[in-house]
Amino acid sequence: MSEAARLRRPYDGVVVAAPVTIPYERYSLESAQWWIGRALKALVETSRLDKRAIDGLVVSSFTLQPDSAVALTQHFGLSTRWLDTIPLGGVSGIAGLRKAARAVQAGDADVVACIAGDTNQVDTFRRTLENFSRFAQDAAYPYGAGGANASFALIARHYMTRFGATREDFGRIAVSQRANALRNPHALMKTPLTLEQYMAARPISDPIHLFDCVMPCAGAEAFLVMREDIAASLNLPAARIAGTIERHNAFAEDVVQTRGGWAMDVSDLYGMAGVQPDDIDVVLTYDDYPFVVMMQFEDLGFCAKGEGPRFVREHDFTIGGDFPHNTSGGQLSVGQAGAGGGYLGMTEALRQVLGMAGPTQVAGARTALASGFGMINYDRGLSSGAAILTGLSA
Repeated sequence: MSEAARLRRPYDGVVVAAPVTIPYERYSLESAQWWIGRALKALVETSRLDKRAIDGLVVSSFTLQPDSAVALTQHFGLSTRWLDTIPLGGVSGIAGLRKAARAVQAGDADVVACIAGDTNQVDTFRRTLENFSRFAQDAAYPYGAGGANASFALIARHYMTRFGATREDFGRIAVSQRANALRNPHALMKTPLTLEQYMAARPISDPIHLFDCVMPCAGAEAFLVMREDIAASLNLPAARIAGTIERHNAFAEDVVQTRGGWAMDVSDLYGMAGVQPDDIDVVLTYDDYPFVVMMQFEDLGFCAKGEGPRFVREHDFTIGGDFPHNTSGGQLSVGQAGAGGGYLGMTEALRQVLGMAGPTQVAGARTALASGFGMINYDRGLSSGAAILTGLSA
């Protein structure tokens, strides 16, 4: 553990509770505000809190414009004393957790609603792509690159060449997540996926094929961060934040990305939590593409760099397997509800350690790791983060 980690305060007195998922829809005529509002209502109903007790709000969304979190306070009748809008895509859940927890710990808020959600109308994805990044508009789109698929295809091919990964290895991840999704009533993908089907799928941007890509959809995810005594007064099941990390623009000297910021701070994550990788009961990685999952297995310390293909071949990632992973089905089989995709691992991790995951529950799960990844400019994902949650009795 680094000196910086030793100086960091633990998250004493702060807990996470009330995981909420607003069931996804492939397309929606409703606004992002509508989806986020439904999540807020579900948080109030699940926690049995008076809405007026929520005095902090953090929101993430790609389709909320022209609003931000401050406009939503008026839309939803909130009066908050702490507020944030986090535009970090796949890292939004981790960043929201970290900021909200420190706000509660400092006394700037007692209860923070952390919400991510997006709509997906017929033309939403195209409009989001066009306005996602100035760097992409200037340095990638003029040359015909069509967004993240094309950029990540180059990174995936480099990873395969350097470390010996195959499409079959990526397929094992996608197939296991589909098996998990079949037990999740919220998952949009409802049919089994075989490795043969995965391999035969049409190419999107080689080596990325159809089942390597997430499906845009509408939906929302949310949770509450609050003082521990408030959760106890409500008899509200809650989890502790054992450790977190967050890093942006790591390893900028790497010509092609083969690692993320997790590799820079992973010892701090486990050192702060007082656990080792073998102590984690369930792992929820951000899965915009299977090769990104493999990269996280390495960078989060479950295997050494370059050993991801072997790790995938040697483990069973289903709910009942020896390495339960993305037990909800992940974005690859649940769908990607915009910025809500960055919360999906967090809400599932919380359900797992609270024993509230229902049909996707891992037996005896008390410690979960959720990770986030996102915000590609034009040649790499810039943001990464991870959090370890434990049940209060763990």
